[in-house]
Amino acid sequence: MRTLILFAHPNQRVASINRSMAEAAMRVEGVTFVDLYAEYPRFEINIDREQSRLREHDAIIFQFPVYWYSTPALLKEWQDLVLEYGFAYGPEGQALGGKFMMAVVTTGGREKDYKEGGGNNHSLRDLLLPLQQTAILCGMTFLSPFVLYGANDIDSERAIEHIAAYPSLLTSIRDDAFDLEGAALLGTFDRTHLPALVRL
Repeated sequence: MRTLILFAHPNQRVASINRSMAEAAMRVEGVTFVDLYAEYPRFEINIDREQSRLREHDAIIFQFPVYWYSTPALLKEWQDLVLEYGFAYGPEGQALGGKFMMAVVTTGGREKDYKEGGGNNHSLRDLLLPLQQTAILCGMTFLSPFVLYGANDIDSERAIEHIAAYPSLLTSIRDDAFDLEGAALLGTFDRTHLPALVRL
């Protein structure tokens, strides 16, 4: 499956788990990696180029740290401009029909904070509903998000294992070895779910 990663991290001057994941993703052969903040530091998005990229790929991955319960600003701007009427939705907007969308995210908060009654009062899946509905409107299938909660310590065993697992996820999607239906049944998933979701 032709796979495109759109990486959006506004603060790359400091080491982070998300940035380390990006560096690992760039080394996966046959996967297209785009650093949106590097390409568009002034938010001047080339709509034609981005739409061409979308047409050329089957799986679109948005990789980002959760900022204030949403995507970073440039990724939202990208959505607003690139996923336009007549291209991504509307009677003539069927360019993305049948493709797949996945969010690959990190959070500062712990998993127990993302539930009703937790510190953030909602599940992460609930907070990502705008992305899911965007996928649905565009005729895409929204896959369960790949998540690392509490992603504050880049040297922790959890972080190291998560970073190492990311290329395996990308390779399995690229090689059509990822269980799309199984993943869709999960609210979110992490590295511990991968052995059950990857077909050997």
